[in-house]
Amino acid sequence: MNSADYTPSSLRSICPAQCTTKCTSSHPCEYECDGLLQSKRTIRAENEVEANKLVNNYRFGFRKWKSHVTERPFEERSDVVKELYSELNVIKPQAGHFITCGNIAYVFLFGWWVSVAYLLVSVLMFITIIGASYGKLCWNLSCYFLWPFGKTIHEVLSGLRCCNEAPDCDCITEGLDDNSPVLLPSPTEIPIVTTLEQPARTPYWRRFSTYLWLLLGYPPLVVIHSLACFFSWILVFTIPVSKMNARTLSVILLLPPEDVSRQGYETRALLCCYHAVNWYYYKYTVDGINVFAVNLLPLVIIAIVIGYIDQDNQYASSEAKFAIAVSSIIPLSYYIGMGIASISAQSNFAVGAVVNATFGSITELTFYITALLRGHQADKPCLQEVVKAALTGTLLGCILFIPGICMIIGGLKHSEQRFNSRSTGVSSALLFISVGGVFAPTLFSKAYGSLVCDACTNSAGGNSSGPPLVYSVSALLPVAYIIGLLFTLKTHSYIYNIHVEEGQASGHSGAVVHWSRWRSMVILIMATVLTSACADLTTEHIQPILNQPNISQYFIGVTVLAMVPEIPEIVNGIQFALQNNISLSLEVGSCIAVQVCMLQIPVLVFFNAFYDVGFVLIFSDLHLWASIFSVILVNYIFMDGKSDYFQEYLLHNKIILHLSLPF
Repeated sequence: MNSADYTPSSLRSICPAQCTTKCTSSHPCEYECDGLLQSKRTIRAENEVEANKLVNNYRFGFRKWKSHVTERPFEERSDVVKELYSELNVIKPQAGHFITCGNIAYVFLFGWWVSVAYLLVSVLMFITIIGASYGKLCWNLSCYFLWPFGKTIHEVLSGLRCCNEAPDCDCITEGLDDNSPVLLPSPTEIPIVTTLEQPARTPYWRRFSTYLWLLLGYPPLVVIHSLACFFSWILVFTIPVSKMNARTLSVILLLPPEDVSRQGYETRALLCCYHAVNWYYYKYTVDGINVFAVNLLPLVIIAIVIGYIDQDNQYASSEAKFAIAVSSIIPLSYYIGMGIASISAQSNFAVGAVVNATFGSITELTFYITALLRGHQADKPCLQEVVKAALTGTLLGCILFIPGICMIIGGLKHSEQRFNSRSTGVSSALLFISVGGVFAPTLFSKAYGSLVCDACTNSAGGNSSGPPLVYSVSALLPVAYIIGLLFTLKTHSYIYNIHVEEGQASGHSGAVVHWSRWRSMVILIMATVLTSACADLTTEHIQPILNQPNISQYFIGVTVLAMVPEIPEIVNGIQFALQNNISLSLEVGSCIAVQVCMLQIPVLVFFNAFYDVGFVLIFSDLHLWASIFSVILVNYIFMDGKSDYFQEYLLHNKIILHLSLPF
């Protein structure tokens, strides 16, 4: 089905009959009606692209994505969200209290040193005499930035425009002093504007004081406001402070001082801030990307610069470089996920499935292959065990941790959450088969093989009959993945029973997509290249950490290397659970685990066949039994089609037990 076919009529429930007994039709959906109602999903989408993305979320083989890939109409968003994107130039007729914890924290974090900087610049400009007008402006701004809340900065409009265009006009203002400051509390009444004779003034760019200001006063304030912008933006919740500093730097300080130093004519508000902190800024996005992912992106540059330039560890230790390189994978994974979702939402399911299969595992595969290559070149076979530990850790995290944390957090908000046990059963069965296939060579080796790696403990290898079994399994698993795509996307798609609510998908036909197909593809390629560089740095600086006696290679592989790249997926799953959509939270973990077993591991096996790096698909006993018991446990919990936080507490106990065994 093409993306153009996702219309309300084509996506309706295929068995919409209201009944109280079994469905009597000849359609394959012959099961109890309560199960039918449980499986039916009604999707509300703003436009066709979002409808396509939401439908893909329920399909096997597609990464589950929470964020919007199109721009949402601003007028339809909540007042809380509108407040996040509003400029600080709207005067609010509110009588709220400005003495809040956030505003007081602003004074200690930003206000005092910005105010001192303005005070020093004010003294400097007064000393020059020619720049006295700017000195007066800086004095007023010094008082403003110490406590800006509830105060407003204005720009003079009609009076100056009148006097510039017609110097002989008469302009008068009733009830206002010509020297009254503009930095006053927000006005509740608009002053009466009449006429008074005003002398003509020299154009702004013909004044000597302008260039004196741009040479002496403006540069230090650029540094001060830039620092305040940066730190307040990094803290996210203080983004209003960042907006305030950015607007001051780009607008107010470049105006003639008389335009902002008095309030005697018709004016417009330039800057008015009421609160320094807004806790809802965790929802803020930049070009469709969450602000936290945007703020983490500089870590990529830092990791690459210090990793490839500081070869002798003069400025940063190997441990610091390892931590930065691993952390830089988080924003890259987010950008890769956004690119995959954007392409899939604008394409048919075949293209979307190929993109998801190709780039969905690119982050993990890049690290695995890089680690195997570096371990082979440096003759460090224990890096192979780190890769196996990361594979096992990803399976445990996706099977137990992601569903567990999502059900716990979702259960705290919703006492009981229900999901379609039949569709979840399909994913669980496929997961059981894939895990069984991956560990089949290990079981065979335990029965008939012998140890092949003396350098690494608890690592078993196969005999002469091992490689044929490994290659056979690695060839069959991708075929099973393709069959699973056909089963869930074509022949048995009715299991997911997705319905787009009438009138929603076509409500906004002119949807603006954040990233086009070409832009998404370029970002995917760039993110992949950067991920390769960060993965190379991670494996380069992991050995000093492994050499420490108190740190196990299993711990690094199972926890850090396995779960850090999946943080964006964990966040998506938690958001689905909070919206009482626990089905997608479960599918997040199943999708990743199935891709690990059916795509990533076969790729590593065939890569080793092409370029022998010593990777053998044989896992230790701990990895084997932990993974198998985890699949059995999760299948048991998913049988009843409902969840609560107590059940998921058991999942977390299970994974904590597994992670504690190697240590």
